[in-house]
Amino acid sequence: MEYKILGKELDAHKIKELTKTQRECLCDELRDKILDTVSKNGGHLASNLGTVELTVALMTVFDFPKDKIVFDVGHQAYSYKLLTGRFEKFDTLRQKGGISGFPRISESEYDFFDTGHSSTSISAALGMARARDLKGEDDCVIAVIGDGALTGGLAYEALNDLGHSKTKMIVILNDNEMSIDKNVGGMSKYLKRLRISSGYLSAKKSTEGFLNKIPLLGKPIIRLIMRIKSFFRYLVNKQPPSMFEDLGMIYYGPTDGHDLEGLIKDLTALKDLNAPVLFHICTKKGKGYKPAELDPSDYHGVGPFDREKGVSSSGSLSYTTAFAGAVTDFASQNKKVVAVTAAMAQGTGLENFSFKFANRFYDCGIAEEHAVTMAGGLAVSGYIPVVAIYSSFLQRAYDEIMHDVCFMNNHVVFAVDRAGFVGADGHTHNGMCDISYMFSMPNMKILAPRDYKDLRMSLDYAINRCDGPCSVRYPRGASVYEEKGPLYDSIDDIAKPHLVSDEGTEYAIVSVGAICDEVEKAVELLKQDGIKGMHLNLTYLRPIPWDEIKAATGTVKTIFTVEEGIFSGGFGENLASYAYEKGSDKKICPIAVKNQLIRAGSRADQLREGGIDSVSIAGRVKNELSS
Repeated sequence: MEYKILGKELDAHKIKELTKTQRECLCDELRDKILDTVSKNGGHLASNLGTVELTVALMTVFDFPKDKIVFDVGHQAYSYKLLTGRFEKFDTLRQKGGISGFPRISESEYDFFDTGHSSTSISAALGMARARDLKGEDDCVIAVIGDGALTGGLAYEALNDLGHSKTKMIVILNDNEMSIDKNVGGMSKYLKRLRISSGYLSAKKSTEGFLNKIPLLGKPIIRLIMRIKSFFRYLVNKQPPSMFEDLGMIYYGPTDGHDLEGLIKDLTALKDLNAPVLFHICTKKGKGYKPAELDPSDYHGVGPFDREKGVSSSGSLSYTTAFAGAVTDFASQNKKVVAVTAAMAQGTGLENFSFKFANRFYDCGIAEEHAVTMAGGLAVSGYIPVVAIYSSFLQRAYDEIMHDVCFMNNHVVFAVDRAGFVGADGHTHNGMCDISYMFSMPNMKILAPRDYKDLRMSLDYAINRCDGPCSVRYPRGASVYEEKGPLYDSIDDIAKPHLVSDEGTEYAIVSVGAICDEVEKAVELLKQDGIKGMHLNLTYLRPIPWDEIKAATGTVKTIFTVEEGIFSGGFGENLASYAYEKGSDKKICPIAVKNQLIRAGSRADQLREGGIDSVSIAGRVKNELSS
């Protein structure tokens, strides 16, 4: 497509000068550019296609960067990036050294808060609004949140605070699951528009001011008027007043989120309200691209794909699908096994489980804390909940894991998906911390399987052999080991280090889980330099199998550990501490990631930057042995 409006010359101020026809053209061009880029780079597609008109309306009405906006999660901000000076860089989206798939303060003066996790926007925006008031400034603050993110408890805590404080701010609820009721009718639309008209608001404020001055009777009269208004609204809309109004906010909606001119009129009126406002819009995920409209779940987050043919399932096995098959099999064998997730049934592979065992599957919404505590309740009642959540999201439930599972030694199995580097989503989604935070939990057992068969055996152990909390971490994507098979055949050997190669006694490397592949390559590089040692792979991390490691390494004095996680509190650091306490003469040298803020790129790029690729591992071993 030839872009007539969209381009590097289009800045935030020029958008305000566009005609209605030009704005419509701009929306078409934004969709084309997003679709073209995401089909090449991968990214979040459906949600971004659904917020094009909203973004153009916001840019038309508000004065960014004086005014401030926080996009919840941030996977609907591509149009905003294109309209705020990043058109020329947009082809680098989610690439190493390119622009992020999420808002980043370091990237642009138009980005006001780093996002990536759900349900944070209202809290962050409220903090900005309060800072504005403390400074005596007059900018507008907007939070954009989806109906999915509104299932997170943090959002409700923020709404409760916002409504109580009466702070001036706009919350835009982007509802992309519900369509607008065709039976609403002209009168209802008229009343909703009348409600935010300047004349109505002025009259409302004057009337309330007058009645409040009447001793004793003023406030009861106001309450009576509000009840009468609510009654007539119910007659017209066939629904009670919004819960947001009960929380102390002005509620307006639902309205068509693809009616660009209507959005501009609404936002222009809402902008001047000196109160907290919730503006409820309805949009269609995948708007403008038929395959995404028909199946928005498959087009939520995608890899590169053929734009003409659409996304096609590869059907190849991955750690996620291997987990899904295993947990479904174990649930078939044991009726006490239940599955729990936090709005990620498809992402964690539990969709088939939900079909096969509908009464034993619980999707708690984007509410990781609730999901974990609810699982604790299932566990004390005799069930075995398998809680499948991405590593970076599970860290949100740290207290619940500790207090509601581990303190009581509840038998809850944590299936920690996306453990380690995840590629283009970057540092907010990398699963770097789960080994460290799980090591801090009392009674917690930790396993890191190397391949699919190892994963099945680890789940078998966690579900059928454990009597307390157990976490099983596994990476994103496919295993390189499936053709080679597991390193052991019996579940009884799961705590033993498994010998991968034994070339000499100059060193030993203990690799944790799936990073085994990089360590094997490092061992070959060292061998080429005449440095020979042994390589052991470990699945069972905690309780630390020290006696088994000591026996397996024999007379070797220097032991390196390699893990795809952060150094602080990781397996290597814990092993070194444990060996010291035991008075061992073996030297433990942990190799792990020290920089937690590794940005988007390929997993190979991230391994290099994190210092745990084969070349870096070999270099670290050589340096240590020569010192």
